[in-house]
Amino acid sequence: MQDTISAVATAHGIGSIAIVRISGDKALEIAKALSHRSDFKVRYATLTPIYNQKNELLDEALVIYFRAPQSFTAEDVIEIQCHGGIIVAELILRATLEAGARLANPGEFSKRAFFNGRIDLSKAEAISKLIEAKSEDAAKILATQMMGSLKDYVEEVRDEMLHILAYSEVSIDYAEEDLPQDLVDQIIAKLDALHVRLFATLKASESRQGLMQGFKVSIIGKPNVGKSSLLNMLLNYNRAIVSEIAGTTRDTIEEQVRIGTHLIRIIDTAGIRDASDEIERIGIERSIEAIEKSDIVVALFDNSREVDAEDGVILDWLDKYKESKEIIVILNKTDLPCKFENSKLLAYDYIEQNSKKSADKLLENLEKIIDKNNSSDEIMLISLRQSEAVKKTLNAIVEAKEPLVDGELEIFSFHMIEAINAMSSITRVFETDEMLDKMFGSFCLGK
Repeated sequence: MQDTISAVATAHGIGSIAIVRISGDKALEIAKALSHRSDFKVRYATLTPIYNQKNELLDEALVIYFRAPQSFTAEDVIEIQCHGGIIVAELILRATLEAGARLANPGEFSKRAFFNGRIDLSKAEAISKLIEAKSEDAAKILATQMMGSLKDYVEEVRDEMLHILAYSEVSIDYAEEDLPQDLVDQIIAKLDALHVRLFATLKASESRQGLMQGFKVSIIGKPNVGKSSLLNMLLNYNRAIVSEIAGTTRDTIEEQVRIGTHLIRIIDTAGIRDASDEIERIGIERSIEAIEKSDIVVALFDNSREVDAEDGVILDWLDKYKESKEIIVILNKTDLPCKFENSKLLAYDYIEQNSKKSADKLLENLEKIIDKNNSSDEIMLISLRQSEAVKKTLNAIVEAKEPLVDGELEIFSFHMIEAINAMSSITRVFETDEMLDKMFGSFCLGK
């Protein structure tokens, strides 16, 4: 990491300002060359012209100098705050490269901050996810993780396991004496408590992934029950074609809409029925895939039509997923005479509405479901890497118990060390450089 790196740290496009970030030993030297100034005051915004190697004026910008190690990367850092737009920041970036910097790789600034001890892995991932946050709750959770809440949680669990391991290691050193039975019972009780705590964190995190990625809501039903009308009502514009012809929607349509403080992804699916048309059949297959990937399923039934086999298929799908997904049932077209009667529908607390005129009841129900148990005070695993680390920890704890009971303390210690290393990997380096490159490579350029 001897190179001086540079990148545009703001999103590409039109804006009032853009930031070009430089990090490394030559950062200050490059800033002096571009500005024709002899020096910059540390942590002070200096308004100065910026020139390229041909001495052509590029912009008048604010330049801030962060001296190592008091910077994000713990290296010398220069931030050039120029006028926004498509061209200006790129011209200044090109000038920094001509002056001796190289273009930063995605996530390289954060990677340097990690290797230089400014942040741990949990904070690095929180920074990356915060940029992509899809709700206020997600932003609050990630903000607390940036301040070290997940790190503190990991350290608590790790310290507890180290204390348990210490009992075993001491006993191995004095092999002629077995562990007292009451001590074995105490260790098992501690292991059980750790397992309960970690398992609860893992399951709660899995159920709340929609906070980070945006909750997926699929709208299902047989043809012509009003799915596309409902989508148009939710979006407040005519996104989907509405027609009396069955099979009009032949593929899934996905759009984003804000509900309360959350961004959700709504998927309008093709009507589920037996279809002889190959294109429609593929669309129905995609509808079924959308249901499986959704967090919430909204099922529509037509109040004005008698129950038929196609309705029965939808009700069977609801029975299949009612334990694993949140389900909202709507009896639609309630402005027309009621002909829909089915005892299975009574098992659901269904909504009566006319989707062409209002979707208020659905919106209220969606917001209640999404807000449920979304306390920003709870610890949450925010990446697949973190979840896998906790799963490995749980497996190692389970595998450690049997040799402990049998008095095989070396094997018990081996599994406990596995558990400690797996848990520690959430915040510390226990993986290969290839894993780190892959993780930081998912970051934004300039981050």
